[in-house]
Parts: sequence; C-alpha cells; structure tokens
Amino acid sequence: MSAITSPVLVVFGAGPGLGASVARRFGREGFRVALVGRRQEPLQDFAETLKAEGIEAAPFTADLSDPARIPSLIADIRERFGRIDVIEYGPASAADQGFVPAAELDTADLEKYLRLFLLTPVEIVRSVLPELIERGNGAILVTHGSSSATGIPFLSGVGPAMAAMRNYLYSLNGELEGTGVYAGTLTIGALITSGEPFADQGFPGDAEAAATFPTVHPDTLAGLYWDMYVQRGAAEQAYPQLAVTA
Repeated sequence: MSAITSPVLVVFGAGPGLGASVARRFGREGFRVALVGRRQEPLQDFAETLKAEGIEAAPFTADLSDPARIPSLIADIRERFGRIDVIEYGPASAADQGFVPAAELDTADLEKYLRLFLLTPVEIVRSVLPELIERGNGAILVTHGSSSATGIPFLSGVGPAMAAMRNYLYSLNGELEGTGVYAGTLTIGALITSGEPFADQGFPGDAEAAATFPTVHPDTLAGLYWDMYVQRGAAEQAYPQLAVTA
C-alpha cells in the first residue's frame, strides 16, 4: 500500500498507554499515524519509535481543552498526510483532571470538563466527517470511562461531560448508517495497567472498591478498537462487559 493512498489514523491524546497501543495496532494494519498531545518531546520520541517499527508517524502539539484550535490542527494534519480516515479521541481524564464529588461540582469545573470531553470532540467530528462521508469510509472512535454510563459516588465531573458525548455518539452512529462511516465509543470500566492509567485515583473514599477494581492492558483495548473499526456495528463496546444503557 503506497504512502499516498494508505489510510491515516489520528490519535488525540496520544500517551504511553492506550494511545500508544492504538497507534501500533492500526499501524500494523498499514495506517500512517498522527500523534496529538500537549508535549512535543514525548510525541516526537514516540513518533521516532514508531518509525523504527515500520510505522509512519508525525507529532502535533495541541491543547485539546481549546476547541477553537481544532480546525487549524486538522488542517495541519491534512497538509502533512493528505487525508484523515480514522480518529481516536482519548485524552487522559482522571489522571490529569481529577474526579469531583457531585455535591462539590460547580459550573467552572463542569465547563472545563465539557470543553475537553464534549466540545472539542464534537468540533473534531465536524471537521473530519464531511471528508469521511464523501469517501464512504472511515471511523470516529471515542474513549470513555464507566462513569459516562453509570453515576458513581464521588466520581463526578468528567462523568457528566463524557455522558453527553456518549449520547451524541449513539445518535451519530444511527445517522451514519449506510454511509460507510462508523462512530462508536469504547467504555472502559478498568484501570489501564501500562502507561498512564485511565483513572489512577481509583475510588476516592472507598479503598475496598479501588483494591478490587479490574485492570486491563492497553493492547487488549486497542484490539477492541480494531474490531470495532472492522465490524462497524453497535455504537458501544464496553470493557469489561458492563451493564450500560444508552
């Protein structure tokens, strides 16, 4: 497959855990990879590592809490790679932002979470979707924590924002039926055991729950994302299988 026609994956929130595994999983299938994150040096180092593994990759620095930055970021990625085929949006949540008890959540906190977990990914979709629909192929993949599906005491803040995006993806999944484009979410109810954990604070105030919380290697989750991309079926895949509802 030539570099001109090979598909392009954009990993938003590329880190050493899930983002790295997703980049490698799709890269092994012939995808070129755009790595988006806040810090240039680790992105550049990882891009060089991927190149050594035979995967074409390039870093792009961006603050994903600023949705106004997205159109120019997408333009930069298109200029470098010529196209975009799949996006995976999975910036760190609790590891960077922290959970907030629902009783303490205020509008300033909620606005911060909404920008990162709702407004920016919606802006990304608006920026890439016309290209995908015109081509009749592609995917929008978004990572969520289990608090997006089930309200958990003391673990609010990110949950309501992710829940709104999850709802949006369910609607988008149905609207895209028949276009060749897939939209879906991977909802993770486990601590990622390699790289940056999805929720390294566990369950504040509940040590027993934190001690028994399941774990998962990011390669396992990346494999689920590849399956979602290939199968293009339901709007949601959960790990472990959770009792989640739209």
